[in-house]
Amino acid sequence: MPPTPSDRKQHFLAGARDTFPLLVGAWPFGLIYGALGIASGLSPLATAAMSAVVFAGSAQFIAVSLVAAGTPVLVIALTTFVVNARHILYAATLAPQLKGLSTRWLAPLGFWLTDESFVVAAKGFEARTTPHERKWYLLGSELAMFLNWQIATWVGIAAGQAIPDPASWGLEFALVVTFLGMLVPMLKGRPELISVLVAAATALLAVNLPHRSGLLLAAVLGILAGLLAEQVWPRKEPA
Repeated sequence: MPPTPSDRKQHFLAGARDTFPLLVGAWPFGLIYGALGIASGLSPLATAAMSAVVFAGSAQFIAVSLVAAGTPVLVIALTTFVVNARHILYAATLAPQLKGLSTRWLAPLGFWLTDESFVVAAKGFEARTTPHERKWYLLGSELAMFLNWQIATWVGIAAGQAIPDPASWGLEFALVVTFLGMLVPMLKGRPELISVLVAAATALLAVNLPHRSGLLLAAVLGILAGLLAEQVWPRKEPA
């Protein structure tokens, strides 16, 4: 049975609330992107449009650097596709938990899905048993992150000419710390721990692979390691 309007509001606000720590972590990341976009020669409108249409921080940073280097459009498109290929894994993970939703729901939920909202949904879906509850929860998380990213981008654009070499500030490290804070509570057993260790080791060893493809390789190997570990140490079902 679909949730009532009151229930929808409750799940929506819960998704936004649970995303708040990641909003804080993403803010300096978005600010630096906006400043770098202007420094790379993009117009304020083009810089903001990328945040609205692409909405993928890592891909936007790479695209901005490639634009500044005069890279052909096709190369930029292919590179950002490889970097964002991890979203295929995110979608494959969440799809069974959103089974039965119409395309008019799945399309926007897929577009707004980010690393942050995936982390929030992976944990928040545990307390929600139906796709209808989960879609409102995920929507709340995604829209909060989307609005936060647009505001941060515009602030970065406005401050772009006032901040000398914004990349040297190292503010993007705040996003890494925030993710670690969200990840650690999810390490509930050996499969999760092994998955993280394999992914981290792969990312370090493959850091020099072209087009950031090492990140995709780390994600794939981490997932496979976790699946194999679950065969050895199966998850105990609650009595």
